Amino acid sequence: MNRTRVVVIGAGIIGAACARELAVAGFDVLVLDRAGAAAATTSHGEGNILVSDKGPGPELELAQLSRQLWPEVLAAVGENSAGVEWDSKGGIVVATTAEGAEGLHRFADTQRAAGVRAEAMDSDALTAAEPFLTERRTAAVYYPDDAQVQPAGAATALLADALRAGARLRTGHEVRGAVVRGGRLTAVRTADGPVAADVFVNAAGPWSGEVARRLGVPLDIRPRRGEVLVTTPLPPTVFHKVYDADYVGAVGSGAGDLQTSAVVESTRAGSVLLGSSRRRVGFDDRLRPEVLSAIAAKALRLFPSLAGVHVMRAYGGFRPYVPDHLPVIGADPRLPGLWHATGHEGAGIGLSVGTARLVREMLTGSQAAIDASPFRVDRPAVLGTDAPDVSEEES
Repeated sequence: MNRTRVVVIGAGIIGAACARELAVAGFDVLVLDRAGAAAATTSHGEGNILVSDKGPGPELELAQLSRQLWPEVLAAVGENSAGVEWDSKGGIVVATTAEGAEGLHRFADTQRAAGVRAEAMDSDALTAAEPFLTERRTAAVYYPDDAQVQPAGAATALLADALRAGARLRTGHEVRGAVVRGGRLTAVRTADGPVAADVFVNAAGPWSGEVARRLGVPLDIRPRRGEVLVTTPLPPTVFHKVYDADYVGAVGSGAGDLQTSAVVESTRAGSVLLGSSRRRVGFDDRLRPEVLSAIAAKALRLFPSLAGVHVMRAYGGFRPYVPDHLPVIGADPRLPGLWHATGHEGAGIGLSVGTARLVREMLTGSQAAIDASPFRVDRPAVLGTDAPDVSEEES
């Protein structure tokens, strides 16, 4: 059995998935988190598992791998998967202008060429699928492989299975610095003393850049904030994940100012989630009325029947943004012993199990399911220049 000691930094969905994958493979795994499991970004998401919003390329390949793995992982988790609320409801992307229709069909064509199931819908089929959708639509494409989970429930299930496989969890442990011997990271410093291991996986989401900086290697991971509105429970109103065709552009944009697009879906409890927004405001966690208003306005364009529905709460969270919009997965060549699994922005829930599989394959030197080189750490988009000096220590 492989008894390599691995410390996973971060107990969100990415950290939980990595911990489970490695523990099941026989690694000696310890998960550290400064707060609690799934307490930050993971608990502030919608639980999207999407292929519909990704064009051909490395991220789509990772999404396809993850979509294939999710049912297998949940089957292996067994009784611990009760709170995951897996729902392979499918997604529908809707255009409401002639220009949007042209762009949607063109995008779907490129996805089909990459193996994505994308089915054009005529007006009758769309009405049957989503009877409350606006009549002002010019095109729609159905993606049967889009799915949804309850994000905190999914992370908890993965982490519970990791613990069952022998992993350990320490919450309230913030990484403050590095212990380096012979040029290799051998321990991380916490308030309770150093924690030693053979391998350290930085899975701290939007805080991964700060964790990397404290460990002596800059990494350009920035927070990008998003908000969601939650309605009171409703009679069946939205039956798929439905979003407007400009959502893909918002996801791929690097602009720092506010961007919104309509993303509407129901939960098993009957509430409807209304998103989405993207803006770079550092770690400012204040809810802004103008942002929530913009989200609601976009949602009403798709589902006018939601006018007058009560919103019972709103929440926001931070996504780990990378300028080139690709995750960072793999060993850091600047500091042996340090690995990263971060930078997924709003796709972390969906990409988590595929990311964990790549980490395990690369750590064991086995054949990777997909080409992981586009996610390498030493690419210009993610290397920063503000790392502190790290002196070598013998403790």
